[in-house]
Amino acid sequence: MKIIMLGAPGAGKGTQAKRIADKYSIPHISTGDIFRANIKNGTELGKKAKTYMDQGLLVPDELVVDLVVDRFKEADCANGYVLDGFPRTIPQAEALDTALTAIGESVDYAVNVEVPDSNIVARMSGRRACLNCGATYHLEHIPTKVEGICDVCGSEIVLREDDKPETVLNRLKVYHDQTQPLIDYYTKKGILKEVDGTKDMAEVFDAIIAILEK
Repeated sequence: MKIIMLGAPGAGKGTQAKRIADKYSIPHISTGDIFRANIKNGTELGKKAKTYMDQGLLVPDELVVDLVVDRFKEADCANGYVLDGFPRTIPQAEALDTALTAIGESVDYAVNVEVPDSNIVARMSGRRACLNCGATYHLEHIPTKVEGICDVCGSEIVLREDDKPETVLNRLKVYHDQTQPLIDYYTKKGILKEVDGTKDMAEVFDAIIAILEK
């Protein structure tokens, strides 16, 4: 079962990807994890990626696809995988399809966790983080025991720059410009499935499983 998770920043696709991976005993793959593993292990692909990252440049699509497809060859991907955060653009999707076709594989499902922008802004502006120990909270859904104080280490919790409404709106604009076209791309391929991401996390997960097990 080869699955791509789509959805705007803050839609909850990462959380759902982890739950799917756990249920089906398949790896949850993010490009960030792949980059870190290859750089840490000093692989040739990792060294190439690092030269771009060290200059603050985006890693070229071809190299990202090479890294991703290389990850698919590992033993834990024998029964499939959940791709989270990749592809982000049409050229990446096309390059991924080409690389998969070359090894006789293809993606089974592209699952889009659909959440309106207004919900995402509200959801993310409620997030709080402890900059000392990294613990994360939400004012409404996961509040701290003592207001404004981290349960883990007792430091002050803050609204990160990434989660401020103006930053979130900018990230959403980038998403709609670059990644939204993937919805059309995978619809034309006949593998796009959509779920209502505004529902409770467990309900969203149940809806995804119902699609995967049809």
